[in-house]
Amino acid sequence: MDVKIDANALNWYKDELDLQNGDYVRFFVRYGGCSAVQQGFSLGVAKDRPQHLGVSTEVEGITFFIEEQDVWYFDDHDLVVGYSTSLEEPEFQYA
Repeated sequence: MDVKIDANALNWYKDELDLQNGDYVRFFVRYGGCSAVQQGFSLGVAKDRPQHLGVSTEVEGITFFIEEQDVWYFDDHDLVVGYSTSLEEPEFQYA
């Protein structure tokens, strides 16, 4: 599985989370909400440091990651983080 971050989504996260070179952003599983891959769960986002790294990608000095314990959520799909111009926020797709 891979994590891919769109350039516009990257800029949104930089602004919203005040990210600097060397920072980490975690995608994690939350109970509740809706998802295209797991009913009853959704994806959360937080500025955090990895404890048990499962998957990661670095873009412009910022590491986006998923902990080993949350990899099950993606059901062998890649996480593609795009940007919705109509909502003006990132959107998650699973490929």
